Amino acid sequence: MASYRTDPETEPESVFPREIGLFTDSYSESSRFCFCGHELSITQNFGSRLGVAARVWDAALSLCDYFESQNVDFRGKKVIELGAGTGIVGILAALLGGDVTITDLPVALEQIQDNVHANVPPGGRARVCALSWGIDQHVFPGNYDLVLGADIVYLEPTFPLLLGTLRHLCGPHGTIYLASKMRAEHGAETFFRRLLPQHFHLELAQRDEDVNVNIYRARHREVTPAGQHPFC
Repeated sequence: MASYRTDPETEPESVFPREIGLFTDSYSESSRFCFCGHELSITQNFGSRLGVAARVWDAALSLCDYFESQNVDFRGKKVIELGAGTGIVGILAALLGGDVTITDLPVALEQIQDNVHANVPPGGRARVCALSWGIDQHVFPGNYDLVLGADIVYLEPTFPLLLGTLRHLCGPHGTIYLASKMRAEHGAETFFRRLLPQHFHLELAQRDEDVNVNIYRARHREVTPAGQHPFC
């Protein structure tokens, strides 16, 4: 599960809103997870600097589980993860053969880089980059085969920025996988039922009732020939 990411000193309030009193004690914790035959050691740096960007949330674990159960093929694929937090999803994609770019706001990059170093062997293709939705997505190519995100749909003012970023990054034949805790108060239903389907063909790939997480698969809508009408 994910919630607001707080860094009141260095990041825009629109993305890391202020939550005074949360995460005031700083400490690190290493957890182990096993997916697709790989054991991952993920360090989570709790505290006011990273806020909830520090931890591995249910949606990330559900997405990794989905990749394992569905045997999603990353081999030779060009992959980007958005709002990576700890980087666990992108790290797994790299271990499964993807050429992966793992992104988040600058404040989270050190944690992600440490986890990449701890889990991806030399020669693995995982790079860590800053990406601010709606600002610098055009620095990145627009032809990714797979765009990944876990619990990145939680703050309504960022929805247009995220949507524009997804539209740019996903290649014409690419696929987007988004795992999201379905919190009514954070507008997740609005994003997935109203906004994303305006530009992508959207499918509910999996629903995990126990943790209230949906996994969606999205692809660009096909270009409709002149004189014809698109069908949902």
